Amino acid sequence: MYSTLNRAQAVFGFFTTVALFVAGFAALSVLLFPTDKINTEVSLRDVKVIKGRPHYYSTKKEEYAQIRFDLDADLSPLFNWNTKQVFVYVYATYSSSNKPSENSLTPQSQAIIWDTIIEAPESPYSFANLRERFFPTKSGKSASSRKRSSTNKKNDSNKQDAVPGTLRLRNQKSKYQISDITGRMEERTNVTLSVGWNVQPWVGALWWAPGTGAVPRTGGSTGVSRAFDLPALKGSKPKTERPEALI
Repeated sequence: MYSTLNRAQAVFGFFTTVALFVAGFAALSVLLFPTDKINTEVSLRDVKVIKGRPHYYSTKKEEYAQIRFDLDADLSPLFNWNTKQVFVYVYATYSSSNKPSENSLTPQSQAIIWDTIIEAPESPYSFANLRERFFPTKSGKSASSRKRSSTNKKNDSNKQDAVPGTLRLRNQKSKYQISDITGRMEERTNVTLSVGWNVQPWVGALWWAPGTGAVPRTGGSTGVSRAFDLPALKGSKPKTERPEALI
């Protein structure tokens, strides 16, 4: 009949087939959770252009922009049983040239100014919770350790009760400055702030926000701020157009 090796190969083949089927079901199950109710809003609070070294590895001084913004986002529809974490970011879109132009086909540049990672709430069937349930820790703890554990449990319960994916930021400072290869950033025109996200599931493809150009994309609306212009370099006078000669 069959040897032990043949039986092990058959069991392993059946296991991989079942695992592949379960993984495919988990990847396709996200289609059952609609994401059309996602709503995000971002608005500019303050912006200034400074000349200095934007990064510790910069070899020379250059102009860079610092932005403060307000953000309201409800990304809770992105969280389901297959969501591991959601990467949220705010990026600025601005003209690639520092010279004003009336041509609408002027190339645009994009730069991320802020980001964060929102982890999905821990499942009651996770490995840590199942281990604590069936193999609880020893009761011989000190009073301080019991107090810390109770505090951690309370904080964990508060995190679980909170709705994941809800952001409300006011006067948030950007994590990253906007700079350019030319070293000039003052008085860039038609600058907008937008919100994007990337859903990282346990199994399956990465889902992106609409308007990012990547596929597959989720539903919902990405917030876009009103267009604004970058100010003149801090401490310098803004450039003005030369007046026409009087006739």
